[in-house]
Amino acid sequence: MLSIETLVTFFGVAVVLALTPGPDNIFVLVQSVQRGWRLGLAVVLGLCLGIVGHTAAVALGLAAVFAASSMAFTVLKFCGAAYLAWLAWQALRAPAATAQGPDGSAPATQAPGWWKMVGRGIVMNLTNPKVLIFFLAFLPQFADPARGSVALQLMVLGLVFMLATMLVFGAVACFSGVFGTLLMRSARAQTLLNRVAGLVFLGLAVRLATAQRSCFAIKNIATCACNKGAGAYFRSIFRSAQFLAHRVACDRG
Repeated sequence: MLSIETLVTFFGVAVVLALTPGPDNIFVLVQSVQRGWRLGLAVVLGLCLGIVGHTAAVALGLAAVFAASSMAFTVLKFCGAAYLAWLAWQALRAPAATAQGPDGSAPATQAPGWWKMVGRGIVMNLTNPKVLIFFLAFLPQFADPARGSVALQLMVLGLVFMLATMLVFGAVACFSGVFGTLLMRSARAQTLLNRVAGLVFLGLAVRLATAQRSCFAIKNIATCACNKGAGAYFRSIFRSAQFLAHRVACDRG
């Protein structure tokens, strides 16, 4: 099983990665400001459930099969881009409403349901193929075949990553929701916020639609290193620094 040192190292790296600006935390921020912190936390839960799906795909070997298919990558990224474009359209045409709920969110008649927002987070995460490729490159570096089932270790690492993401994104949702409460008091501010949210979603859609599989070289290096067997833990800290820098350029989403 994974050592405590490995788990602590991995958790620290995961927190830093979650803090790095990217589509997911921007999505949480915008939705929390627009809908309130409660619905923002629903989005966070959805994104974390998406992490479980990506981790399972890596552990079962499905991610490697997917990463080898250019068509699968293209289809999935365009599905994600289309979904973001739809969210952009919804935000741009949304009317202003100054009435608020007790948590500063939009009225119950206009705000999406809590589980609907969870679904948004799941779709947002699962339809970004760069997240899957990132996990395929990142997680195996902290697994050690000498310590037992690699698949089980990958699932544990995925859960730790999910915990780090939930803590960081949860804080983003709460702070953004408090700020959004102030904006909700003004119809003009809410209209402006809807327009900004629409443009942000549209920008994310374009970014995803034009994404390239630029992570493959790093992924192949990491996979080959992992396949060499023991010593993954001692190399993990050094490689983590590489991935922290690569995360910004490659954008796991």
